Amino acid sequence: MPPDPSPAARVGIEAHGVDTIPDADRTGRPRDVVGILLGSNMCLGVVIFGWLPASFGLEFWPAVTSMIAGTLLGTVLVAPLALVSLKTGTNLSTSSGGHFGVRGRLIGSVIGLLLSLGYAALTVWTGGAAVVGPLHRLFGLPDGGVSYSVTYALLAVLSVLVAIFGYHLLTRMSKWVALGTVVLMAAGVVGFADQFQTGPVTDAGYLLGDFWTTWALSTVAAGLSGPIAFITLLGDYSRYVSPRRYSAWQVFAATCVGMVFGLLIPQLFGSFTAYAARAADDYVGPLVAAAPLWFLLPLLLNGVFGTIGNSGVLIYSMGLDLDAIVPPLSRVKATVLTSVLATVLVFLGYFVWDAQDAVTAFVLLLTAVGTPWAVITLIGFARCRGVYDPDALQVYNRRSRGGIYWYTGGWNLRAAAAWALGSVVGLSAVDTALYKGPLLALTGGIDLSFLLAAAVTAAAYLLLNIGSPQPMPREPDVRVVANV
Repeated sequence: MPPDPSPAARVGIEAHGVDTIPDADRTGRPRDVVGILLGSNMCLGVVIFGWLPASFGLEFWPAVTSMIAGTLLGTVLVAPLALVSLKTGTNLSTSSGGHFGVRGRLIGSVIGLLLSLGYAALTVWTGGAAVVGPLHRLFGLPDGGVSYSVTYALLAVLSVLVAIFGYHLLTRMSKWVALGTVVLMAAGVVGFADQFQTGPVTDAGYLLGDFWTTWALSTVAAGLSGPIAFITLLGDYSRYVSPRRYSAWQVFAATCVGMVFGLLIPQLFGSFTAYAARAADDYVGPLVAAAPLWFLLPLLLNGVFGTIGNSGVLIYSMGLDLDAIVPPLSRVKATVLTSVLATVLVFLGYFVWDAQDAVTAFVLLLTAVGTPWAVITLIGFARCRGVYDPDALQVYNRRSRGGIYWYTGGWNLRAAAAWALGSVVGLSAVDTALYKGPLLALTGGIDLSFLLAAAVTAAAYLLLNIGSPQPMPREPDVRVVANV
């Protein structure tokens, strides 16, 4: 096994975008995948999902079971996606070109961009509140719109700087953030223990009128949404692990461990503190108000470093997705541009939108369109037995034509049709305060958007591909024509 890269290589600006990473540069290890999944999730942007079940009117233990059930189910579906980039050496949206076509993989790039954009905005939004609130209580600094605007801007700038440096800095930073945040959460459990109650925090009753439909909503919005957020991100890090040195099983196990613990630890802490602080309509405000004075400094530090770590990972992924959509853009330029978009969403989230409704609608709607893409990518991975032509996957990035994944004008129409059908079904079964799908009348009012979208997509994709073999690499494809 080759030695780790030099310190200079680890902290320098990453040279790779969505190109295929040479095996010599694939110096990552499965434990690095665990580290970045743990560290990047240890922030209030993930913690706040533990508050959602409380805001829905559930008691503490049903909230916990809904998050555990959703997280485990989502991990079973999503974790195998890490193996795709392990085999291709490039990010997941580009890899999906093997199944959607080298132009059709833009579907994955757009989904990934939107997912990362929304979650990055959410992370900076909650992190800003964790900075302004403690500073107000500790030092009496103003807690109005000006303070939030300045804080959001500073967090965004720091996050984009980390994202520009890329993979090696993010990997190193995530380990320290994970360690520091676990200590913070352990201290928080002690600090809030005497205030903790298991009863509902709101007097309005169940958000959707009864227990089971509200529990199902929590399973999707607070549980499944966590793993689904990673459907295009996992490959950003598994692509740096060499399949010559580590087995698929090692990478899969590392991904599962990182996702389950990286999501459940902060979310369960979020639920515990939400019930302790009796946070009904907002999370961070009541958390800061109820926190012991000594807890405010650790909370402030997590508001800064946890936000930078998590949003840095998300902005990094956005830069890769935009680089894949617009190949002439460099990864650095794409990263800066997407950070500006995320910052705009942060200000909209603070000044315009209702927190609970906006977060819930966002995660459910993107889950409905992201799940079909993930299902097709996984079925395609199984059909080709994990064997890809890395050069043919890069055709669109080179602004070329041809290759075994060209299909029809660069699109696999069968995959695109299955994705569209699954997305329509998923969106038709979503239940949020802002939008209710027409299929809810047939599902008893229970949000089954994830299950229906996955089932319909799988059935449609398999049926449409009867008699249509998956393209498999043989010899280098001489039909690729450059600069067309």
